[in-house]
Amino acid sequence: MGLFEIIAAVDDAEKTLTVFNPEAGVPTALREHFADRNLSIEEAESAAGPRNYAVLSSGEEFLAAIDVSDVLAPTNGVAPDFTRETYEVVLDELDETMFTSYDTQRMVAASKEIEDRAWRGAAGELHAGFQTCGRFASQADVYDHIADRGSLEVHVYAHPEGGEAFDPPAAPTLHLSTETEIHDTWFVAYDGGGVDAAKCALLAEERLPGSFYGFWTYDAETVGEIIDYLRTAYALPEADGTATDGGADER
Repeated sequence: MGLFEIIAAVDDAEKTLTVFNPEAGVPTALREHFADRNLSIEEAESAAGPRNYAVLSSGEEFLAAIDVSDVLAPTNGVAPDFTRETYEVVLDELDETMFTSYDTQRMVAASKEIEDRAWRGAAGELHAGFQTCGRFASQADVYDHIADRGSLEVHVYAHPEGGEAFDPPAAPTLHLSTETEIHDTWFVAYDGGGVDAAKCALLAEERLPGSFYGFWTYDAETVGEIIDYLRTAYALPEADGTATDGGADER
């Protein structure tokens, strides 16, 4: 499954939070709070059930349930305040966060969290693609610095476009490709350095100029799928023609 297909698969895996017998304002507050999650908020009426009882599901599969009334903290007597502590039982089931219309500045900011986690871990692998050599040029010094951290192995993927004046950094392994998915996606993925809880990734497609659609995730399985695909699809050739994940870069 390629990068475009991974984005589509996460998008299709939208979960549903159904609020039974909700009080006024509760569904709206939930939709606003979870606006950047891959989550649909629905309302339902049940003659036998309690009010403000919420059930999280994925298709026909039950994932979690919570009594909203037990955790509501009204603000100005109307809108509830939803915090991670009060909704942790739900948030723990939401492994991916979808986003729409992120611009380049927000993508850079989102990437920094993953880069920082890899820097702190100082081990494992960090894979990053900023679409073109021209766009990556502004991040080259940063990634040269990150690649010198501990035993961290850094792989950078880029389309040759804009590379005429591009001076590749010395440390990261550079994978040049003319594939459409490399040109049209932005991704940063850290394998956690052997710690599943440290795994994280950002993957997005530029669907309109300067506007990205995709997700970030802390789900170990999804992160592993992204990195395994990159290792396989863009492995660099050894001198004897065989493929390798960590050989000399292709500059």
